[in-house]
Amino acid sequence: MATFHEILFPIAVALGASGGPERITEVVTTASGREERNTRLADSRRRWDAGYGVKTLAALAEIVAFFEERRGRLYGFRWRDRLDHSSAPPGAEISPLDQPLGTGDAVRADFCLAKTYGALHAPYVRPISKPVSGCVRVAVNGVEQIENTHFTVDATQGLVRFADTAVPPHSAHVTAGFLFDVPVRFDTDFLEVNLSAFAAGDIPRIPVIEIRP
Repeated sequence: MATFHEILFPIAVALGASGGPERITEVVTTASGREERNTRLADSRRRWDAGYGVKTLAALAEIVAFFEERRGRLYGFRWRDRLDHSSAPPGAEISPLDQPLGTGDAVRADFCLAKTYGALHAPYVRPISKPVSGCVRVAVNGVEQIENTHFTVDATQGLVRFADTAVPPHSAHVTAGFLFDVPVRFDTDFLEVNLSAFAAGDIPRIPVIEIRP
């Protein structure tokens, strides 16, 4: 991604942000009163307002500098979602058994990281493209593999690649645990800063939106 900077948005500000996933559902009501519902997008899209995390003038100055270096909406960057940044349940340590990645066939060496939400009715599998480097654990049939010996991780794409001597055999279950960031960009080219209002407790608006890798 040529217009993406592999840098993390100031985490102290991100952890105070407000936002979450958004879906677009089209609802049509027929003459009989029945509803027809459909969605054009397979994946949700997350958005936040980082202004809620700015508590000091020093933090505000840091965000202005970060905004300028990203050239507003031009360059993407990494964002740490306080609520959802781990393959494990909240409060639990990551495990190489957390998330299914696929099934081996003795040939396939590449597996994309993903996180599954729900289980019974309509599980949603979310692609994970920005894992935290050094925080990916992988297992084959429940046996943990060793990074840089059995597999490598492309942390810019969310790709696990097994070594030629460690390709998962037929029917082997490949799983992984990881921490991850979200690829985002600013959703404005104008960062309005009013120091008088800020001193009075007004929150600056700093919109951030998820981008597709």
